[in-house]
Amino acid sequence: MDERTVAGWAQAEDVTARMLLEGERIVAYGELWFDAEEDEVELARIIVAPWARGTGLGRLLVAGLLKEARAAGHTDVFMRVHPANERALACYRAAGFVPVDRESAALWNVGQPVDYAWLRPGRDPEGDGR
Repeated sequence: MDERTVAGWAQAEDVTARMLLEGERIVAYGELWFDAEEDEVELARIIVAPWARGTGLGRLLVAGLLKEARAAGHTDVFMRVHPANERALACYRAAGFVPVDRESAALWNVGQPVDYAWLRPGRDPEGDGR
C-alpha cells in the first residue's frame, strides 16, 4: 500500500482510519465513514497487503471496525464490495456480514459505477447474538 495515498484517505472529514501494523509496515487498513445525519456507519476501504491475505487479518480488521462502529451508537452499519471480489466477500461473510435485502441494494446502487454487493452485520461469529 502506498503510504502517502493511505495518509490522504485518512484525512477526509467524517472518516476514522484504522490500521494493523507489523512493526512499522501497514499490513491492513480500513475506514469507518460516519454519517450522523443518516445515523449510519459504512465500513470502507478494507485492504490487506497482498502478502498477508488469507491469514485472517482481514476478518480481524473487519471485526474491530464493526465493534467500533457499534460502540459509536449509530443505528445502521453496512459495507459495499465489488461483486466480483469473491475473496473479500468470503472474508466479510466469515466476519458475520450478510447481504442486505434486494430492494435496499437496488436503491443504494442507483448512481453507483457498478451494482455493488451491499452487506450488513448478521450473525456475530463471536456468538453474543448481535
